Amino acid sequence: MAAPSPGPHEVLTPSPEAGHRAATSSSGRRGLLWRLRDKQTRLGLFEIGPGHELHQLTCMMQAGLWAATQVSMDHPPTGLPTEEDFSEVLTQVHEDFELGTLAGPAFARLRRSLGLAEEDYQAALGPGGPYLQFLSTSKSKASFFLSHDQRFFLKTLRRREVQALLAHLPRYVQHLQRHPHSLLARLLGVHSLRVARGKKKYFIIMQSVFYPTGRISERYDIKGCEVSRWVEPAPEGSPLVLVLKDLNFQGKIINLGPQRSWLLHQMELDTAFLRELNVLDYSLLMAFQRLHEDEQGPGNSLIFRTARSMRGVQSLEEPEAQNRRLLPDTPNALHILDGPEQRYFLGLVDLTTVYGLRKRLEHLWKTLRYPGRTFSTVSPTRYARRLCQWVEAHTE
Repeated sequence: MAAPSPGPHEVLTPSPEAGHRAATSSSGRRGLLWRLRDKQTRLGLFEIGPGHELHQLTCMMQAGLWAATQVSMDHPPTGLPTEEDFSEVLTQVHEDFELGTLAGPAFARLRRSLGLAEEDYQAALGPGGPYLQFLSTSKSKASFFLSHDQRFFLKTLRRREVQALLAHLPRYVQHLQRHPHSLLARLLGVHSLRVARGKKKYFIIMQSVFYPTGRISERYDIKGCEVSRWVEPAPEGSPLVLVLKDLNFQGKIINLGPQRSWLLHQMELDTAFLRELNVLDYSLLMAFQRLHEDEQGPGNSLIFRTARSMRGVQSLEEPEAQNRRLLPDTPNALHILDGPEQRYFLGLVDLTTVYGLRKRLEHLWKTLRYPGRTFSTVSPTRYARRLCQWVEAHTE
């Protein structure tokens, strides 16, 4: 698939000082106590400050995203969505780099449908505080970042992954309209960054599944297979935050009580959608957080908030067909499911791997390399079925 063709207003030249003025203003408003409290919740995370090898890159990302979000604030999309919303490419030229915003109007509409204010989005991703880095257990060569408030997740992608994502974007948006309580990660933006005349780097922004992080005790990345699915846990007392894998989860169970049937049905709906896109190798991210006594039970934290999750969305199906559920009255409610004693953070991520010739050959090689064992590179139909079966076997 060819890269998206440039839409109107391709080149803008914003003030290069704009983002830095915003950063200075934001820092001035944050007191010492606020910053100390903020750092207490960052166990295992590392600020990308001066001297870090990625500091210059993240500063460019921050300044570029501040200016890009300003465009959507000054010129919000109006009227009905159009094909151009999904194909527009806006390039903003800065002093030392240029930042491209791909399908900007489509993502601006999606952010609005989630009730996310552009001002909050700009403040979190702009130069108001350093991005955070964590020790990733992923085998990919991608770079991973969190916004300073840990609300948003940024990940670098290869060009072909971005092309696949943008090709699927209209159907992805339609799926979220049909199923506003979907487990799919909420994609919020796709961008390119080029320094001088160098090669473009691509990255995506999404809502972090693991937010708010305060009391999360365990994190997992589940693919429903066994090859390369073990992570050596951090030593006891270590501040490292590791995302563990399938084999680390052996012997554990997800106790959801009456909400189990919702999860099983939503997994079927979401994986069927990914199967239709011919996508595989996605993960179910999962984290545990023990509920306080006053948070347990349907009379306390659980409030039926369908209107919140469907805000700004015109549903294409009858309400009873949407698999709605009880949402906790908390930030990031779409990725949170409360059981009798535990809160679970759940989300399907990494939706860009297409089952083409490359993956078919990899499947053949792994079949010979790992006879009788389960691995991630299988057909989308088998992948979807296996992950649903894993969830069914590990929940009660």
